Amino acid sequence: MQKMKPILRLLLPLGLSLLGCARGGFTPSERRIIEQSDSVMYVTTVGHPSDSLLLRTPSTDLPPQALRSPLLQTLVAKMNRTVLDPRQDGVGLAAPQVGINRRVIVLWREDKPGQPYETYVNVHLEERLGNIVTGPEGCLSVPPYRGMVPRSECVIVSYLDAYTLKPHRDTVRGYAAIIFQHECDHLDGILYIDRADTVFLDTDWAAQRKEFDYSRPEWME
Repeated sequence: MQKMKPILRLLLPLGLSLLGCARGGFTPSERRIIEQSDSVMYVTTVGHPSDSLLLRTPSTDLPPQALRSPLLQTLVAKMNRTVLDPRQDGVGLAAPQVGINRRVIVLWREDKPGQPYETYVNVHLEERLGNIVTGPEGCLSVPPYRGMVPRSECVIVSYLDAYTLKPHRDTVRGYAAIIFQHECDHLDGILYIDRADTVFLDTDWAAQRKEFDYSRPEWME
């Protein structure tokens, strides 16, 4: 083995560090959140400075290595349990809301038989179609407020199936289209309060969550 030049000795640790960041397609921070989170994950809120910065950061697609990683299915399972937990009682959840800036969302498909919750990976909102309708929205990351938000009544979305990883392109209408727009906004660093005509305190929600613990886990710091 040849003796490395000084510049190569300096660059080698950096290269190894970058490789480590890509291990499994997830960064060390993302791996820690996925592995150490409880089955019901901590939901980021605008009330915490670090959370607020993360919620305002656009998310990126998962690379092929991450799509093949068991960590993706762990993330999907925990996100589903989180949105379905009675303490959250949500109709949708985006990965930035659990601390991961990746284009993964879970949402309620009230337009499908059985009204299932479904997970979408590397999801993109391609088009907004139809009339603009204004209705009430809330967000697990902006408690305990709600707002009146104008949305398109129909959207076209592209995504990968979370389990088969097959690509799809769907046209979605009605309330499910509203949820898609809300969750895809999260992936672009946008909150519903940025689009709302009005924002108001939901006193019932505030009362229900009077004893709710919003504190950020120490291991996330």
